[in-house]
Amino acid sequence: MSISDAYIQSFIPARDELLMEMEQFALNNHVPIMQLPAIENLLQILRIHNPKSILEVGSAIGYSAIRMAKALPEVKIVTIERDEERINNARTFIARSDVKENIVLVEGDALEVDIKSNYPSFDAVFIDAAKGQYQKFFDLYSPLVSSGGVLYIDNMYMHGLSDLEMSEVPRRKRTMIRNLHKFADWVIQNADYDSTFFPVGDGLLICKKR
Repeated sequence: MSISDAYIQSFIPARDELLMEMEQFALNNHVPIMQLPAIENLLQILRIHNPKSILEVGSAIGYSAIRMAKALPEVKIVTIERDEERINNARTFIARSDVKENIVLVEGDALEVDIKSNYPSFDAVFIDAAKGQYQKFFDLYSPLVSSGGVLYIDNMYMHGLSDLEMSEVPRRKRTMIRNLHKFADWVIQNADYDSTFFPVGDGLLICKKR
C-alpha cells in the first residue's frame, strides 16, 4: 500500500518566508532543489550525525545550504557552484538569511577548484551536482572525509530514469544514466563504506566511511 502525498506532507514542518520564497523561485525558474520529503529526511539524519563541517557540491540557489545551516546551528558549510546566474542568486539568498555567517560560497567547477588548501577535512560531503560526474566527485572529495564521516548523494533516481531499461532512456541521457549505475554499483560494493539507499524524493544514497 502506497502512502498518500497528503499524509507525507503532513509531516513536513512549516518553513520561514525566505525558504518559501526560494521554493517558489526554484519552481518558477526550473531550478532543481531537493524535494521537501527528501530534504526533511536528510536534515533529520544530519541532526543525528551532527557534523560540524559540510562540503556541498552543487549550490544551485543556496537552498540546501541554508536548510542545513538552520538545522545545525554550529555547522560550517562550504558550498561550490559554477553557474554564474545561480551563484548570483545563491549569494543574494544566503546574504538575506540568518545563517549567512555559517556558509561560504565558492565559485567554480567542483572538479577544478582548490578546496583542500583552505579546508583540508570535512565531517560530511553532500553531492548534488552533475549526475554523470558522481564518481569523479566522490573520488575527489571522499579523501577529505575522515573515518566515521558521511557522504550524502542526492538524485540517484534521476527523476525515474535510473529505474528504466536503457532502451527506454532518452539517447541524450544514456551516458549519464550508465555512469550513475556504475557509480551506484561501485559504491555499494566498496568495502571502505557502509552504504544505504533511501527511496525518498529523487533517491538519496548515504555512505558512511569506515
